[in-house]
Amino acid sequence: MSFGSRLHAAREAHGLDLEACAHALRLPVRVLRQLEHDQYDGIDSKIYLASYIRKYGHHLGINEASLQVELDRIKQIEPPLVATGGISHSRFLLDRYATAATYVVLTAVIVVPMIWLGVRGTLDRDLSHLAPLDAAPVAQSEAPATHVAAPDARVAAAAPQNPPKAEAPQAQEQPLLASMAPFPNLDNASLPPVKPVAPAASSEAGSHSLSLSLSASSWVEVTRADGTRLEYGLLPAGSNKSYRSDQPLDVRIGNASGAQVSIDGSAIGLDDFRHANVAHFRLQMQDGKASAASL
Repeated sequence: MSFGSRLHAAREAHGLDLEACAHALRLPVRVLRQLEHDQYDGIDSKIYLASYIRKYGHHLGINEASLQVELDRIKQIEPPLVATGGISHSRFLLDRYATAATYVVLTAVIVVPMIWLGVRGTLDRDLSHLAPLDAAPVAQSEAPATHVAAPDARVAAAAPQNPPKAEAPQAQEQPLLASMAPFPNLDNASLPPVKPVAPAASSEAGSHSLSLSLSASSWVEVTRADGTRLEYGLLPAGSNKSYRSDQPLDVRIGNASGAQVSIDGSAIGLDDFRHANVAHFRLQMQDGKASAASL
């Protein structure tokens, strides 16, 4: 009698069926049926075969000695595991890291040219308009005026005096910039036209006067209605300026707390025209009188 037949006989002697045994042992009915027919090859997990046999035998009351004899027989007939193939260590490393190396190479091929093109594009720009902060300004020397002495005072007095020619306004100098960031090429053609600062008007230029006295350094801008600037720049402390005009004037004074303004000899307060210590008002003409008005 085989071991599977002994299991079948023991189960029938106890009056049990396969379903009841499978429920009690928590094993599939298929596994118990294969154990009773000695069909060990059809069991899925051979690792648990010895556990199934021992568990089913104990449930049916088969002694331990008979179970051990069957387990030893199963071990003898189990075929040994034989390696059917091998792989070298170098091939193993190649198969493992080939994908990662491929991604690294593709990333380098794409990213490196992009970085190189970006750096080259910034270096090729014309940065000639930039200068370091420690660059010394170039001294510009003016040609000395030559005076020709007249041989005869009467001839000099009789000679007609030509009116002085108005000097051509000099192009506004570009301020020096110092920066570590790249700037696009800026030439004079791309800059907006800047109207030159006109010299201060003479006493015959207008019938109304605007007087400015500074007790502290201040930025002053005085502009006519046509856009001509009578004053544009930083004036030092102690400066006294006077402007005469028959046209409206736009006046902007920085550091207004250190400035005193008078129109036609009458002092005006800058508190009504001041915002954040900057005064901005307009000198307007009405009924032959000059007055300051807010903008």
